[in-house]
Amino acid sequence: MDAAIGKVFGSVSDFLSGAASGSSDEFPLCDTDIISGCEKELAEAQKAQDEGRTKECIMRLSWALVHSKMPGDIQRGVAMIEASVVNDTSAMKLREKLYLLAVGYYRSGDYSRSRDCIERCLEVEPESGQAQTLKKAIEDRIVKDGVIGVGIAVTAVGLVAGIAAAFIRSG
Repeated sequence: MDAAIGKVFGSVSDFLSGAASGSSDEFPLCDTDIISGCEKELAEAQKAQDEGRTKECIMRLSWALVHSKMPGDIQRGVAMIEASVVNDTSAMKLREKLYLLAVGYYRSGDYSRSRDCIERCLEVEPESGQAQTLKKAIEDRIVKDGVIGVGIAVTAVGLVAGIAAAFIRSG
């Protein structure tokens, strides 16, 4: 009986973590070498006090961070973009930043914030195929998480009922 319960919890855990399906999302991933290169570029631009180049380097670094495999990097990228999104008046830059925020939130598991950002992004540029694709992925993930939540609740009720029935039979 314990082995069967262990298998059920193992399967649910694999499903929740995405282990059963391979990767957790379909976004490109950046490794630490790319991030380090972007950080060096940013430091050089800041040292040269080149504001335009510094902004470009921040965008490249933010992109690399939200596409990292490391949750800490993703959070760092989100924080950088959040800090810079307020200062942009260019619609194109705003769309890029909102899209990257949506990717960062999505990869962090904050699907409702991701959906809010991608909807704002689509208000700026409704025809963005990239944003529309991400919106579909977000909505699919929200539906999947809802189904998982229902499945977990049903499984928990079933386990409790099974344990209660076992106690009643033995008692």
